[in-house]
Formats: sequence, C-alpha cells, structure tokens
Amino acid sequence: MRSTRRSLVSSALVGALVLVGLPAAGAQPGPAAPYLVGRGISDVTGPAAENGMMGYSSFDQKTTGIHQRQRSRAFVVVDQATGKRVAYVNADLAMVFRAVQEAVLSRLQARYGATYTRENLLLSATHTHAGPGGYSHNLAYNLSVLGLQKQTLDAIADGITESVVEAHEDLRPGTITLGRGQLTDASVNRSRTAFDRNPAADKAHFPNAVDPSMTVLRFRQGTTDVGAISWFATHNTSMTNRNTLISPDNKGYASYRWEHDHHGVRYLDDRPGFVAAFPNTNAGDMSPNLNLRPGSGPTEDEVENTRIIGERQNREAQRVFAGPQAAVTGSVDSRMRFVDMSAVAVDGRFTTDGRPGTTCSGVVGASTLAGSVEDGPAIPLFHEGMASPWKALFEPLQVEVPQWLKDCQYPKASLVPTGLIGATPNVVPLQVVKIGPLHLVAVPGEVTIVAGLRIRQSVAAEAGVPLENVLVQGYANDYAQYVTTPEEYDLQQYEGGSTLFGRNTLPAYEQEFGKLAASLRTGAALPPGPTPGTPPFTGINLQTGVVFDDKPIGTSFGQVRTEPAASYTRGQTAAAVFVTGHPKNDLHRNGTFLEVQRLVDGRWTRHADDGDWSTRYRWQREGIANSTATLTWAIPADTPAGTYRIVHHGDWKSGWTGAITGFTGATRSFTVG
Repeated sequence: MRSTRRSLVSSALVGALVLVGLPAAGAQPGPAAPYLVGRGISDVTGPAAENGMMGYSSFDQKTTGIHQRQRSRAFVVVDQATGKRVAYVNADLAMVFRAVQEAVLSRLQARYGATYTRENLLLSATHTHAGPGGYSHNLAYNLSVLGLQKQTLDAIADGITESVVEAHEDLRPGTITLGRGQLTDASVNRSRTAFDRNPAADKAHFPNAVDPSMTVLRFRQGTTDVGAISWFATHNTSMTNRNTLISPDNKGYASYRWEHDHHGVRYLDDRPGFVAAFPNTNAGDMSPNLNLRPGSGPTEDEVENTRIIGERQNREAQRVFAGPQAAVTGSVDSRMRFVDMSAVAVDGRFTTDGRPGTTCSGVVGASTLAGSVEDGPAIPLFHEGMASPWKALFEPLQVEVPQWLKDCQYPKASLVPTGLIGATPNVVPLQVVKIGPLHLVAVPGEVTIVAGLRIRQSVAAEAGVPLENVLVQGYANDYAQYVTTPEEYDLQQYEGGSTLFGRNTLPAYEQEFGKLAASLRTGAALPPGPTPGTPPFTGINLQTGVVFDDKPIGTSFGQVRTEPAASYTRGQTAAAVFVTGHPKNDLHRNGTFLEVQRLVDGRWTRHADDGDWSTRYRWQREGIANSTATLTWAIPADTPAGTYRIVHHGDWKSGWTGAITGFTGATRSFTVG
C-alpha cells in the first residue's frame, strides 16, 4: 500500500489542526480563503485476470489484463466559518454500491471517528463498464460475475479510503471558483423516442435532445491550482463488451490527459499532484457512441473513440477552467437519509395526473434483459444455464411477480421481483451536498436528462437557488438502476424497463430530494429513515481462486519468452512476452505489473507503467496452471530518443505451501530513435 505522502508526525499535526477547523502552520485564513481544501487520489484496480467485468452483464467478459488503472479521486472542503465539511469522491467504477459505502465508512471512522459520516461523505462513480465487478451485496449485480468477489470489494474500499485520507491530510486554506461551458459532440440521446414523449416545455431545455452542460469547480490552495471537478453527462461506455482489459474509459482518459499530460502527474511518485475528476450527471439516456452502435462514433475503433470522447471532455473542461470563473462563497453543508422507495406516498404535486400516487417494490422488466442496443446487450434470459453450477445464482430469481405488483408496475412487462427477494435494493440513500451556492443531488442510479431536470427543479425551488446551481450527481452511494420520467416509463424502452420502482419513481425522487433541500435551507433536521437490512445471498461466489502457478520445464518466473526488437521508431509498438503467475496473487494496487524503463546516466529509470495510455498488460492462461504476460508499449511521438527496456513485476503461488512469491523480469535493451 502506498504511503500517505508525509511523515507520521507532520500528518498527525495537520490532521489535528483540520479536525478543529484550523489551518496548518504558516497559513492565514481570511476572506480570501473561506475554505480549507484538500485533494487525494489512489488506486482502486481489482483483479486483472479471470474476474467478471461490471456493467454489460456479459458472462463472457472477464478481465485479461490492464490498459489503464482505475483510480479514486477525492476532495475535502471545510467551511472555516462553521467547521462543517464534505468529502466528495469520484471513482473509476461502474457504480457505487452500499457495500462500498459501508466498507469505506468503517475504515474512515476507525481512523477519524465521527468526522466522516453517511451525511457528509458523497461517493460517486464515473460509470466505466471496463472494470472488475462483484463488489455489491445485491445478487442481481453480481450475477454475471459469478457472485461476490471480496478481493475486488477490498481493493475498491481501500483505494477510496486512501484517497479521502490523502485529501484530509492535504487540507490547506484555499478558494473555489465555478465555471460553466457546453459540449455538444460527446453525447447522443440513445432513447430519443422516449425523450420525445416528454412535454414540450421540458424538451425545450434540450434542443438537440442532449444535455450539453459542463460545470467545473476549480480548487486552489493559496495561488496554486490543485484540482478540478468537471461534471458532464455521457455514458462511460466507449469501450464495448468485447473489451477485456481494465479501463476507466473516456472519463478516465480525460482525467489522465489533464493530470498526466498537462500537469506532469506520475501516479507512482511519492508526492501529491493535480487531481482532475470527471464525474457523470444525468447520463441515463446519454451515449458516447455517436453512431448509436456499440463502439461506433466518431470512428469504428472503440479504443480511439475512448480517446476522442475523453479528449473532448478534457479540452472543454480546461477551457472553462481557464476562462471566467465565479468565486464560490457561502456555507458547506449536507443532508442524507434512507428512503424506502418501494412504498413512497407521492403527493399529487409531483404526479402527472395531479392525484396522489405510490411507488412499488423493485421489479426488472423485460426490456432490461434486452439491454441498450446503442451501448451493449444485457444478461441472457434467466432460464439459460440453469444447470449446475449456475443454479445457485439463478434459482433465487425464479420467483413469480405477484399480480398486485404487476398492476402497480403497469405498463411494465414485469419479469423478476428483485426488490421482494433482495436482489436489488428497495431502501436507498438520498443525499444533497451544498458547497457554497452549488447543490449536488446524489442519486443512487442512472437519471435521464429530463428526469434530471425535474429533480433539479424540485431541489432548486426548495433551496431557493437558480436551477443552474443544482446538479444531479448520478451513480452515488448505492445503485437502484434507472430513473425515467413517467412519460418515458410508459414507452418501456430499456431505461423505462430498468426503472425499478414503477411509474412514480421520478415523482418520488422529486419529492424526497425536495425535503432534503428544504432541510438544508431551514437548518431543520430530518429523521434518518429506515435502516437497510443485509441482503440475502451475499456470500454466493462460484468463481474459483488461484490454486497454484506452474511454468514450463526449464524456465523461471519472470523469464522472457519473446524479446523486443533491437530498435524502434516513434509510432511503432515494442512488445515482450514473459513467463508469469496469476495477477490475483497480488493486485499491485498503487504499483504496476509493467514498467518501460529508460537508461539515464547509467541508471534505469521508470518511463511508463501499466497506468499509462501507451501501455498494455495482457495475461493469458496456458494449459492448467501456466500463464504468460504480454507487455506492449505503443511508443508515443514525443518519446525521447534513447535506450529502453521492458520490465515485468509478477507473483506466483506455490502448489505445495500456498506461499506467494514476487519476481521481476527484464528484457534486453532496445533503442528508440
């Protein structure tokens, strides 16, 4: 595990000061620095081989290596006038599940007591579909991953915790400014027929059926820029379900470009750096696949599309960052409560017919299984693969939907009562976080742009702020699938079929988030709501672990099987193949399986690693227990001429003792010129 970048003595001193709302030594608070701000980043990458991937629900999509590592980015803001704080996290994950929230809170509270709570900690995901899954306690989200993968859950919880700890210890007097822009060529409405069902007044907010808004917070400590959060609505699905390399997708690339390429951040170096988060907002019907086909648009190459859509977000965010910005002033505060979305009595002010309504226990509809044809198909029909060993996973879902629930969910073709059996959550956390005038509405799901508009309008009205100062923060704190408008729900496209709590799901969210906003405005407390129970079937896991590693006779772990060429020119790809062990033996979190090293003044120095865009680490099983690692480096155009080599770090497990032993292998040198 990476160190927290400072000595224990200085960390303890800074921590003690910020816990009571005071600045670190040598810094003077005042009107120019109304806040303490801190930023942090850490690695949340799970198993790089033989772990089902989260997002597309494809049983065949299992990790086989790393393109880029997944990271957690954290910001802590403390209001110096009141001492109140919020911790904001955006992680390169498909979703945040309550299992993650509980694990992170447990770790933080063991370290800081009651400083961080469910109320002031906001955990969000970018929604990449190219990372390891199995980190939920709800069966439906672990199906295609073959159950709960504790190694994945621990990697995520540890990495998120480390990023918050780093931000906490980085707190310094600072300022925050806010800017806005528009980006029209990084998303397309993948559910246009449903969008068109909405009233003209709602559609008028989105003339091109997309939400082009980009909102950027700029963080400074003194006169030094230390980070940015750039919200924009587009699915993080440029990589398709054919990809098996871990990737943070287009939003992760945007972060990498700003941090690594523009600010010189090297993630394995023991120092803080600029942190650029690219979270999602109401992206439920926003696709990056501009040709409305998986992996298509702007090009027919999914990797290139990831780069292009990411670069467009990065470029607009940096333009807004460098342009006119408004100073953020005002209080920092937060509200959070649990709501049982299976039984919300909805006031007629929020329903489409003006009459009181209700929500229903979660149900998966037929169109959910079809998936979104624009971004990728979903899981196979439940009756497939019912024989052992699949039976343990699918049998709990073979429950008939009661007629009363079908009636409540109408016109959904109700297939599985996931809420009744605990396969999806009914009780979910709802949260509103206030940073000066900006209100973040943390929704535990995927919100279409018109649904997002209505939630924002409800919160803005109750908070007494302009609509532009309210943002939907999607994929936050837990996951309960989609949120569509009642008009969109009636059409039962993929998004409507995946709206779990019935036609009044959105009106219920409008009402309940409005209550949180009113509580923030008046200062009144709200009851915490029902405590969620532990879902059933949490312990199911049919994915085998590493039994042992073997190697061909006459070879050793780390030995090079295929050497790179003697020389390359920029634009070519250097490659090497190594004898290796299983990546699950050691995730190398905050480390690397791969290094490209350059010879500088007689010493080998790290030039690139497995977190870089130019590298690939591919693992392949050979036979029963043998495996190889293929490491490639697409040599960038700005690579300095010189002498290089490729290094592999791995680990192997003994079949006799179970002991895991690390190893390192290196290729012969080659030149780039």
